[in-house]
Amino acid sequence: MTAALMEEFPPPPDRVVTLANWRRAPFSAWGFRNVRRLIPTADIPASRHAVGLETSLEEIRHIEFSTHDGKPSSIGRALPATHTDAFIVLRRGRIAMEWYGHGMNATTPHIIFSVSKSICGMLGGILADRGLLDPDHAVTEYVPELASSVYGGCTIRHLLDMAVGIAFNEDYEDPKGDVIRYRHAAGWDPLPPGETPIDLRSFLGQQKPDGQKHGELFHYVSTNTDVLGWIYERACARPYADLVSDYLWSPLGAERHAYITVDARNAMRAAGGICVTPRDLARFGEMIRRRGVADGRQVVPGAWIDDINEHGNSAAWERSELAEMFPQASYRSKWYRIDRTRNVLCALGIHGQWIYIHPEAELVVVRMASEATPLDFDHVHGWRRGFDAIAAHFL
Repeated sequence: MTAALMEEFPPPPDRVVTLANWRRAPFSAWGFRNVRRLIPTADIPASRHAVGLETSLEEIRHIEFSTHDGKPSSIGRALPATHTDAFIVLRRGRIAMEWYGHGMNATTPHIIFSVSKSICGMLGGILADRGLLDPDHAVTEYVPELASSVYGGCTIRHLLDMAVGIAFNEDYEDPKGDVIRYRHAAGWDPLPPGETPIDLRSFLGQQKPDGQKHGELFHYVSTNTDVLGWIYERACARPYADLVSDYLWSPLGAERHAYITVDARNAMRAAGGICVTPRDLARFGEMIRRRGVADGRQVVPGAWIDDINEHGNSAAWERSELAEMFPQASYRSKWYRIDRTRNVLCALGIHGQWIYIHPEAELVVVRMASEATPLDFDHVHGWRRGFDAIAAHFL
């Protein structure tokens, strides 16, 4: 069914991608690269002086690893067999390999879900360096409307490190849980009949504490990042999309406009709503690998990236619900440090979105996908083995 989705006009009813099914396979293969035809969005303008990506193709499709089911495979065989939509390997900033499926190409925007959080984390470092906000200051100093919520007692640093003691269960498949109500507020799902509409910012203001002290436990909750985006807007008196463009997308030399989903009141979903082309996401990853430098410009302060590598709370991670996903990891400023000895950084989004950065191998890997299950540890572990195998090839 995937190849024929939305190709006929008008398409037959059983092949129409809608707001109700766009994240469900097989509809997601089309939905993830056509988000703005389903949800309102705001542009994140590209650079007026795009930085070109040179090509230095290397034969790496033969590299073998064990996939999610533990069976041996290779990069070349695994890509079409694992719902991969786009795959780029950069070696020393040059394209070593590039692969596309499901209608994708180098300039097709694709939703990156929680990789959006890692973009938000880097933006925070830029704003802090420019004196526009202080990570140690209280959330309510910027957004007093949240004083009666769980966020009334925490700092920006708690948001950056997912260390808020919030009573929110990030269960993507609970049909009646916190996440589905969150998606209704963001405009990502149709509102059920009889349910009272709510906007994203009002929903954020309803979140309650769980009794845990802020800062002591890594607890992954997407709403924390939406609060962070709201703080950035209040601190700079500008829309979040414009901040991403002016401080990140434009100076790093992005080639194409990205975009971000917005709710009924124009609140932007910093936590998971960014849609970007594969090559521009690779440019972003390469900038991180080079300690914040792109085309000779310091885009993100190098000290902010050093801080991610040096000050993640490994003890808080090890007590968390995600510790099994990346054993021996830490989390800081919206980035996973999954190899403490080599400072390997990752950004991860549901349904198979990745940025993998291995500084010692001078490697950046970007994967975009439409995996059926939102978060499957076996799939995460399988692709981690694949990326590590590519890195080992270059070491």
